[in-house]
Amino acid sequence: MLKAKLSFSIILIIILMILITTECKAESYKVLVVMSYEKDFPWVLEIKEGIESVFNDSGDIRYFYLNTKKDFANGEKKAEEAYQFYLDFKPDGVIAADDNAQSLFVVPYLMDKVETPVMFCGVNAEPEKYKYPAKNVSGILERLHISESISFAQQFDPTIESFGFIMRNSPSAEGVLRQVKKELNSYPAKFISFKQPKTMLEAIAMVKELKKKCDVLFMASLEGITDKSGNPLGDKEIMPILADTFGKPTIASNSYNVEFAALCAVVKTGQEQGSTAAQMLLKAMQGTPVSQIPITQNHNGKRIINVTVMKELGIIPKPIILLGSELVRKK
Repeated sequence: MLKAKLSFSIILIIILMILITTECKAESYKVLVVMSYEKDFPWVLEIKEGIESVFNDSGDIRYFYLNTKKDFANGEKKAEEAYQFYLDFKPDGVIAADDNAQSLFVVPYLMDKVETPVMFCGVNAEPEKYKYPAKNVSGILERLHISESISFAQQFDPTIESFGFIMRNSPSAEGVLRQVKKELNSYPAKFISFKQPKTMLEAIAMVKELKKKCDVLFMASLEGITDKSGNPLGDKEIMPILADTFGKPTIASNSYNVEFAALCAVVKTGQEQGSTAAQMLLKAMQGTPVSQIPITQNHNGKRIINVTVMKELGIIPKPIILLGSELVRKK
């Protein structure tokens, strides 16, 4: 009798193991992630971290980089290569990050042309620009915490009454500008101007102009503007120079930008973008029609203060301002 019970238990365990193994295999998906920008760009690394936090190494995730921050001219060619990669890989789902991946890859090659579900993330433009949502496309929009960042800066300097904005000339900048115009009446400081330089010399000249008119400068991504020789520069090189040129409080859109040069910010995170898109894609790959997965946008903000910049500006904050904020030093 005891042997019979043991045999039954062993058989039951084996059946359960088979079922668990089968379920695990069913949940192991092939996912193609097409990034607009370069492999080592900090925003890309944040999105990647968010995506991988959802799949937990259980899926076969392949990455393709369009490299359009530093080489936009070859974007269409890279998009063709990405489509060939898609055809060869035959993924169960696709994640496309940032605006260039939409205009260069998703819209011409995948939207309403294949059955594969596609989730976008990091999109600054209004979804209607790409005719989203589509039969097989949904995702998460990227919106900057502009009002919150200005209010945060005002806690350090209550005299702040106006702000200017600078961001590299790009499709993403056009999307951010639309956000600014849409939210204009809700900002706690007067909006003066939105500058979109293509070169470092242009950026410096624009910041000098804004310095005369603005109390605080919002620096979004400037990665890819060129030096005198036409070589693309990184935010780590650009932002300290512009912050020094402005000589007053600056705010930024990403945590790494604050670390490079800005005083403070309420930042968006690539982790939120990546993890949300991955969760939405997982839902689609598990059988939920994409039409039932509505477009969303980021909501979470993180307060960051650069204590090095704070000291350089001679700011002595009230202790309460530091509570709940991440403190960083210049890199």
